[in-house]
Parts: sequence; structure tokens; C-alpha cells
Amino acid sequence: MKIELNQIPICKLFEGYSNSDEEGVVGYGGKLNIRPKYQREFVYKDDQRNAVIDTVIKGYPLNVMYWVINEDGTYEVLDGQQRSISLCEYLQNNFSK
Repeated sequence: MKIELNQIPICKLFEGYSNSDEEGVVGYGGKLNIRPKYQREFVYKDDQRNAVIDTVIKGYPLNVMYWVINEDGTYEVLDGQQRSISLCEYLQNNFSK
């Protein structure tokens, strides 16, 4: 297995963001499956979600998120689903802290 470090700006993660109970959650221009249909729903509590936003606002790095490259060139989140959704939901103005 080869792991490569890529720095992705949050604005790129948010491009094409869509959160659907039926179809899952996608971002990164529709190329990243953040929460596939078969994965559990978002479970962060408000304080955990807000901590992610505070980290970014303060300019601190987030923990590494792992994506898997699919055979068709798209991606799937292996680790970092809830952090990704927290960021995108905040940018979509679905909550304020």
C-alpha cells in the first residue's frame, strides 16, 4: 500500500458538496464519496463539530484524513468523514458556532 500526503484546501473539499440521506454525502467536485450509503450517519456532538471549526479558524492543521482511490479515479473517505462533513455543513451555513 502506498500512502501519499496531499494538502487539499477546504474550498476544494466543499466543491460540489451534497448531503442526501438516500444517496450519501459527496464533495471535492463530486469525486469524493464522504459518506457512502452503507456507512453510519453523522454522529459528532455539537462540541466536537465546533472544535473542528475552531481548529480551522485558528489556523491549526486538522488531523490527517485518509482517502482511498477507487478504480474509476474517484475517492472514498476511509478516515475523516465526520471532520469533512462538519466543515462542509459549516460552509453551507447549516449551523453556526
